[in-house]
Amino acid sequence: MDPDSPASSGHSSRDRRPIAVRSNALIQGFAAWLTRSGASPNSISLVSILFAALGAAALLRLPWPWAPWLCALAILLRLLCNLFDGMVAVEGGRQTSTGALFNEVPDRIADSLFLVALGYACGFAWLGWLAALLAALTAYIRTLGGTLGLAQDFRGPMAKPHRMWLMGTACVVAPIENWTTVTQIALPVTLVVIAAGAALTCALRLRAIAQQLHARA
Repeated sequence: MDPDSPASSGHSSRDRRPIAVRSNALIQGFAAWLTRSGASPNSISLVSILFAALGAAALLRLPWPWAPWLCALAILLRLLCNLFDGMVAVEGGRQTSTGALFNEVPDRIADSLFLVALGYACGFAWLGWLAALLAALTAYIRTLGGTLGLAQDFRGPMAKPHRMWLMGTACVVAPIENWTTVTQIALPVTLVVIAAGAALTCALRLRAIAQQLHARA
């Protein structure tokens, strides 16, 4: 399949999340190896859902400390998939006509799997569902700006990388907290912060879009 334009692939430089680690030589070398091996960015995106499902299952089914630690590993692997699918698509020149779909939909599924599982794991299922809804809304508002002809807004304070790194850190810390203080507040507090931060992110992105539309008018 002939590569499509970056704008139609979901990985254009204008609508691409800025990630400093892309310039790392090791990361670039691995991305180049994936490209040479024939891996498609779409398949890498789908693998991220698999890691999210495994992480969610671990958090819900396995005993401590393995449950949160394995979930943290799954979060890291999911983020690496999110990094490499874009690099293979853009730097590797393997963009596809369905790239925009594979760039967005697996992310929403993976976010929901992790956040809903976190809600059930810490005893606040409703808060997990709320966090997942707000996470999806941050992405909707970002892409809405793109459909209005604006550059997509990746600002936080609780964009996807922020949510996942915060949850991953909490999953690493939670067993240590339980051993040292016999408390279990790291995970529920993290879930509250993610939900509140995602709501604030939605508000900030909406305000930025409104300001740009007013300026353009």
